[in-house]
Amino acid sequence: MDANISTQIFYLFFLAIPVASIAWTVTHEEVFREPREFCEKRSKECQKLVQRKFFYLFTCEYCFSHYVTVVMLIITGFKLIFNDWRGYFIAGFSLVWIANIYMSLFALIRVDLKKVKFEANIKEVEHKRAAEEDGRSE
Repeated sequence: MDANISTQIFYLFFLAIPVASIAWTVTHEEVFREPREFCEKRSKECQKLVQRKFFYLFTCEYCFSHYVTVVMLIITGFKLIFNDWRGYFIAGFSLVWIANIYMSLFALIRVDLKKVKFEANIKEVEHKRAAEEDGRSE
């Protein structure tokens, strides 16, 4: 892929989106809960170190993002700065880094959204209690 550096940087930030999305979905979302729980159990109970580490990869978004990145690099042929193996090497670690920034930001946003929802639920309960108390005092 012969592209100028600004185009390569654009591709870097763009390709990190599906890497982050796939890694987050597999390691956090409900749709993969059962396989993830199986992997968590195996990562703690397997006798061999290699087996424990293999199963752990499916529970850690950082670890799993490396493997998603490798697949993404194979699919796209994306290279960063150099047009040989060094370009894959730099692109790979850069994609992992940007994808993990995206996942960290997403996690912060989710925590904030959960906090807002929790606070809204508390206010709703307080409002209902106040309305019930007003109804009883009349």
